[in-house]
Amino acid sequence: MLNELKQREADGNPIHVGLVGTGLMGRGIAHQIGRTPGMRLSFIAGRSESTLGEAARLYGKPVRVTTDALAALRDPALACDVLIEATNSVVAAHDYCMAAIERKVHCVLMNAEVDLMLGHLLRDAAARHGVVVTSDAGDQHGVLARMMEEIEMWGFEIVQAGNMKGFLDRYRTMEGSVEIARSLNLTTRQCLAYTDGSKLNIEMSLIANEHGLTPFVPGMQGPRAERMEDVLDLFDFDAYGGQGRVDYILGARQHGGGVYVVGRCDDAFKRGYLGYYKVTGRHPYYVFLRPYHLCHLETTRAVAMAALYGKAVIGLRKGRVTDCYAHAKKPLQPGDTIGHAIGSDEVYGLIVTAADADAAGQVPQGLLDVEEGPARPVVRRALERDEPLSFDHLDMPATRLLDLWTRQQALLARATPEPATLPQPVLAVS
Repeated sequence: MLNELKQREADGNPIHVGLVGTGLMGRGIAHQIGRTPGMRLSFIAGRSESTLGEAARLYGKPVRVTTDALAALRDPALACDVLIEATNSVVAAHDYCMAAIERKVHCVLMNAEVDLMLGHLLRDAAARHGVVVTSDAGDQHGVLARMMEEIEMWGFEIVQAGNMKGFLDRYRTMEGSVEIARSLNLTTRQCLAYTDGSKLNIEMSLIANEHGLTPFVPGMQGPRAERMEDVLDLFDFDAYGGQGRVDYILGARQHGGGVYVVGRCDDAFKRGYLGYYKVTGRHPYYVFLRPYHLCHLETTRAVAMAALYGKAVIGLRKGRVTDCYAHAKKPLQPGDTIGHAIGSDEVYGLIVTAADADAAGQVPQGLLDVEEGPARPVVRRALERDEPLSFDHLDMPATRLLDLWTRQQALLARATPEPATLPQPVLAVS
């Protein structure tokens, strides 16, 4: 891959990239593309003039900057082979990606929220236009996908795809996140979504939907571990019943930014070699560690995979096996509103097997985020803390996100949308 990129650089034929989003990750991506051979940014789009200017400075080469991403994507004078979507929106991100797909541009999603909420809808459109929509290569789920492909090639059965989290507090609030967000150069809402585990559950749902994995319990088990090797004692892999799982460990500070995969190998011949190679394991289970994920530094791999080979890091191949569902962060009373969903004072998200949660009428967490207008979901039936929110608990405003999600549900069911066959949220009367 690197040699091909160097050749494109030498030939004056770079991959042209559009970047939407100039937050912490977007600025890092701009800097990295400026230092990757065979790639050029054709435009950078964002809402803030100051962060746009900073992203352009970090890129270090001539580039168009704009606050109108859709106009840039629809401008035929701007070459674009790959779009990197690095906002934290869902509906707006969908629109950016659809504009790219319609002009036969590949999409790399540094945005896990739109990837989980509407990723199947986007990938269906991409397939019809002959392009790729892919998860990013540098977030934990992208790194896991790359590891798992190799581990399966070695002849291992994937038993568990694991994340490593240093801290988690499901009941953390916006007020309690201000100082740590400032220290990490994140928005308070972003920081809260990381801290309460919502982002973890969203990302693990994406890798689950790529490989057909499920959580052993809603939200995963997440035991505390001093070392990565402790997973061999902390999980009962025999109880998995042959079903691959997603999970995480909490702590393990020496590998705080890492991911791991547990593979099963019953081959007696390989057992001796695995011991010789000093692979951490307790036969037939073996643990493979990558002690880091580098987010924006690895985004260029996803760009190159799409542009050079038409290949996705994650394509959600197994369908909607899991989703991330809203649970009450505190007792909620009739009349309470859900001001925000991902990074919220009202709810946190847990990964649940979709068939089970949908049968119970549970609400995907992202569906509660409203990007247009003042209307918000309103509680009409009281909930206890930790109780999953169902559509029966809420009056839902009619939003574009709800409409797009309903279309995706119909797509996944391989059916023409029929109201009686889809979840029926109660719509608020305006």
